[in-house]
Amino acid sequence: MPIIAKESLENVKKRVDLVDVIESYVDLKRSGASYKGLCPFHEEKSPSFMIQKGDSHYHCFGCGAHGDAIQFLMEHQSMGFVDAVEMLAEKYQVHLEHVEEAEEKGPPKKLICDALEEASLFFQAFLLHTENGNEALQYLYQRGISLEFIQKFGIGYAPKFLGSFLPYMRAKKFTDEILLAAGLLRRSSDGKLRDFFSDRITFPIHNAQGRVIGFSARKFHEETFGGKYVNSVETPVFKKSRTLYGLNFCRRRIAKERQAVIVEGQIDCLRLIFEGVDIAVAGQGTAFGEGHVQELLNLGVNRIYLALDSDLAGREATVKIGNMFQKAGVGVFILKLPQNSDPDDFVQRKGIQAFLDLMDQAVDYLPFLVDLSSHKHKSSTPAEKNELVYSLASQIRGWDDEVMVHESLKLLAKLTQVPEEMVLTGSYAASNVYVQGTGRVGEQQVDPHLVLESDFLRWLLLMGGKQPQLISLARNNVQPEDLKHPHCRQVYGLYMQAHDEHDYCDWMALAMKMEPGAQQLLSDLHQKLVNKDKAEEHFEETVQKILDRNWMDRRELVRVKIQSGNSSEDELFKLLKIFDALKSSPPQIKKEAND
Repeated sequence: MPIIAKESLENVKKRVDLVDVIESYVDLKRSGASYKGLCPFHEEKSPSFMIQKGDSHYHCFGCGAHGDAIQFLMEHQSMGFVDAVEMLAEKYQVHLEHVEEAEEKGPPKKLICDALEEASLFFQAFLLHTENGNEALQYLYQRGISLEFIQKFGIGYAPKFLGSFLPYMRAKKFTDEILLAAGLLRRSSDGKLRDFFSDRITFPIHNAQGRVIGFSARKFHEETFGGKYVNSVETPVFKKSRTLYGLNFCRRRIAKERQAVIVEGQIDCLRLIFEGVDIAVAGQGTAFGEGHVQELLNLGVNRIYLALDSDLAGREATVKIGNMFQKAGVGVFILKLPQNSDPDDFVQRKGIQAFLDLMDQAVDYLPFLVDLSSHKHKSSTPAEKNELVYSLASQIRGWDDEVMVHESLKLLAKLTQVPEEMVLTGSYAASNVYVQGTGRVGEQQVDPHLVLESDFLRWLLLMGGKQPQLISLARNNVQPEDLKHPHCRQVYGLYMQAHDEHDYCDWMALAMKMEPGAQQLLSDLHQKLVNKDKAEEHFEETVQKILDRNWMDRRELVRVKIQSGNSSEDELFKLLKIFDALKSSPPQIKKEAND
């Protein structure tokens, strides 16, 4: 398909005056060599949106928005990439050359989106202005969905009988190839073209910029073929595993407030948004998965509310989705909806304030999980309780954030009335967290760096002699100065020095060179058991965690300097470039020294 030539893109970027572009949308005031204004991406009273004269990037020190002119138009004006480039080319009189790209086949994505948006207009017109669509319209009215609601979210109706949709789209100059690529047509076994959606209420699916990329279609007649919902097939513009329904309406507020409400159905999602809770999203035609989680993590969420159905399937989904966010270090809170109720039904009966009250009363994920597991698995005998606590402790230890793991294990002990030390360091401690006593009975002090680095050293010290590839992996990726706890740093440095000098380790000689605290750590490490069969796998995971931690610490250090207010404008923009470079190059494990 034709794409804009690389040389043309470079010419556009050279000609663009970023200040000139953004001044059309933001009131900018000159301040020395920079321009400042109120950020258009979040609400603020003091200007934190900044552009340095001659630079090609803007940055907001309030919400973190950062990009060039094309990014600004895509985010602020909901333009596609090509549309933004073409607008800038026209503004600055740059001729765009196009070349053929052999790798991609099929219609351009712009034409696919154009077809989907035209289809959305057709479906809504058919719902509102035809006799055939009147039954679907009355169904929506009975569900408490008003005309304003329908028009705001582009709800429509795909007609039951053939002969309306395809001729209309062809009259709008969309070819069958485009309609097939957009998932609006399907080819039946006899080779004939059929409407993909038939006799269903349609809900447009949008990308983050607001363009229609697909549909979710709900049947309202029991006799209609297929499941309750039929969703667009995956296309070049629609990927189910990465698409969150409703995100285009909520993206800015979610990023600003760093919280989101997750629901199951499209109507649930739209009802909350319509009533002002515009931080609601839903999965899209597939189980809520890691791709959906990552979309919200990219917006910086640190709090998630789960408002799923109260039936068995809803509770199981709550456990699964909650676990994925807890694993990523995000706090999860469960709304207790009445039995046989969903958010749409609840809000219509009780009002939006009652739903907000449910959010205020939401239960933390772990108490919910313990309560649900206790009902699902009996814990009346010691053996049953042991199985319950072990299962939950194992799940918690699968989470990535060391502090969340430690605090959750302490809470688990309290909720299940099991001694805290047993859950932290006893038979339930699958990863055998190293705990340093404070010297007072009943109190423990845990350093998260010590937890992580103890795991790293345990695998290395206990298995390095038998599996020399672990030593090579450590040497290629972790230097002594990369460890933050002084005792861990000393143990590691002396251990690697011993191997460099002798290809083996004399433990006694090693201990003699250590400070008392490091010696105690060395002793404790040898008292823990490890799964020898999984040594390399677990050791590699721990190395990656150390690399990730140090990488994030470096980013945080730069971010703090940026926001400190102690740097000059030139220093600020240098720090921004450093921050961008770090952000774009996450660490990867080196398997060989020359990687």
